[in-house]
Amino acid sequence: MIQGIDYAAIAPPLLCAVAAVLVLLADAFDVPRRWLGAVTCLFLGGALVAVGVLAAGDRRATFCVPSGLRGGGPRSCSYVADDFTLLFQGLVLAAAIIVVLLSLRTIVEDDLPAGEYHFLLLSAIVGALALVAARDLVTLVVALETLSLPVFALVGLRRRDGAAAEAALKLFLVSVVSTAVMLFGISLLYGVTGAMHLDRLSAGLRSVPSDLKPVAAVGAVLVLAGFAFKVAAVPFHFWAPDVYQGAPLPVAAFLSVVSKAAGFAGLAIIAGLGMPSLGHVWGPVIAVLAAATMTLGNLMALRQRTAIRLLAWSSVAQSGYMLAPLAVGERRLPEAVAATVAYVALYAVMNLGAFAVVVGVQKAGSPHVPLDGFRGLARRDPVSGTALAFFLICLAGLPPGVMGLFAKVVVFRAAVAGNVTWLAVVMAVNTVLGLYYYLAWAARVFAASASDEGTTRPGLAVRAAIAATGAGALVLSVAPQLVLSAVAAAT
Repeated sequence: MIQGIDYAAIAPPLLCAVAAVLVLLADAFDVPRRWLGAVTCLFLGGALVAVGVLAAGDRRATFCVPSGLRGGGPRSCSYVADDFTLLFQGLVLAAAIIVVLLSLRTIVEDDLPAGEYHFLLLSAIVGALALVAARDLVTLVVALETLSLPVFALVGLRRRDGAAAEAALKLFLVSVVSTAVMLFGISLLYGVTGAMHLDRLSAGLRSVPSDLKPVAAVGAVLVLAGFAFKVAAVPFHFWAPDVYQGAPLPVAAFLSVVSKAAGFAGLAIIAGLGMPSLGHVWGPVIAVLAAATMTLGNLMALRQRTAIRLLAWSSVAQSGYMLAPLAVGERRLPEAVAATVAYVALYAVMNLGAFAVVVGVQKAGSPHVPLDGFRGLARRDPVSGTALAFFLICLAGLPPGVMGLFAKVVVFRAAVAGNVTWLAVVMAVNTVLGLYYYLAWAARVFAASASDEGTTRPGLAVRAAIAATGAGALVLSVAPQLVLSAVAAAT
C-alpha cells in the first residue's frame, strides 16, 4: 500500500530538517558562524509561520491506513496536525528561537563547532515537532529518539571538558535504559491488542480479555516510566543536575524547556489517546511520581549554591507540578491534560527567561556562576537584574508574577476536581518550600554589596532573548487567560 503525504501538514518539521542539512553544508564551505545562526533563526521563524497558517485551517492528517482490509471505514493516521499538535509545535519553535539566540555567544566563547551545533539542535527540534504530532507507538518512539540522540552530542560538544563528556555519557546511558523500558512496555501493549495506532490501541484496551489485563497494566506503567526518564521525574531524575551543569548553558535551557515540553506532550498523548481506559492503573502511579518529584526537587534546590544546579533541581520540582493533573486518571482527563499543557506553556516562558539572564552574566570559561555572583546585579545591570527577579517571582508564583500563580492554581484545581486532594496538599507544602530559594536568589539581585566577580554583561542577542521572554512574561501576567483559553480550545 502506498501512503499519500500531506506536505502542508508536515511543513514545520520538514523546514527544520531542510535547515539542518543547509547549515551543515554551509559550514563545510566555511560560511561565517553568524550566518549559520541567522539561517537557523530564519528557518525556525518560517516553521513558526507554517504553524500559524495550519492553525488557521482545518485539522490535517497524513501517513494514514484504512481500518478495513479493503479500505473501508475510518482511517488511523500516524501524524496529525490538530490544535493540540500546533499549540505544542508553536511553543517548541518559539522556545527554540530563544535558545538559538542564547547560543550565538556561547558558540564563540566556548569555541564550539557552529555547523555541528546548529545541525544537532535543528535535528533535535525535528524530533520534538514530530513527537507532539505522533499518533502511533512507532512514530512516538522514533520521534523521541530523534529528539534524544542529537542532545547527547550537544551536551558533550565541549570536547576538552571532562564534565561535559561525563554529562553526555550519563545522559546517553539513562536514555538507553529508558528507551529499552519503553519498548518493552510497547511490546506488551501490542501483544495484548495487536494495535500500534493510538485510536486502535485505546479500543483494544477497552475490550482486552480479563486474563491479559495485568499484562496490559504492566505495559502501560513501563511506557509511562520511559517518559518519566525524559521529563526527569523521580526516581528517574538523577541525570538532570549533572547534565545541566556539564552541558553548555543554552543546551541546558533546551533540555529544561523544549525537551521537557515534548516529553510532556508525548506523555499526555499516550495517556489521553492511547490508554485512557487504564487510568485507574497509571493515575495513582503518576500521583506518587508527582509528589516525590516536586518534594525531592524542592528539598535539593534549597541546598544549591550555583545558579545552574538550582535551576536543574527547580526544573525537577516543576516536573512534579506538571505531572500532578494527570494523576486524576480517566476522571476529568481532558481538563487534566489542559492543566498540564497550560503549566508547561507558562513555565517555558519563565524558565527560559531565567536561563537567558544566567547566560548573559556568565563569564567565558566559568560555567558555574555562584548565586553570590548575582549579588547587586540590579545595580550593575538594571535590565538584567530586574528581569531575573521578575522571572524568579513568576516561578515562585507570587504577584506581580501572576502567570506563575495562575499556573499553580490551574494544577491545584485539576487535582482537587479529580479527587486527588492529598496531592493538592503536597503541592501546597512544596509551593511554600519553593518560595524560599526563589526569593533568596531574587534578594541577592538587589543586595547592597555589589560585586561583578564571576559575571559579565549580556550581548545583543542575549538581550533580545531576555527582552522577548520578559515581554512574554509581562503579557501573560496581565492576561494569563490568553494561554488558558488557547489550551482549553486545543485540548
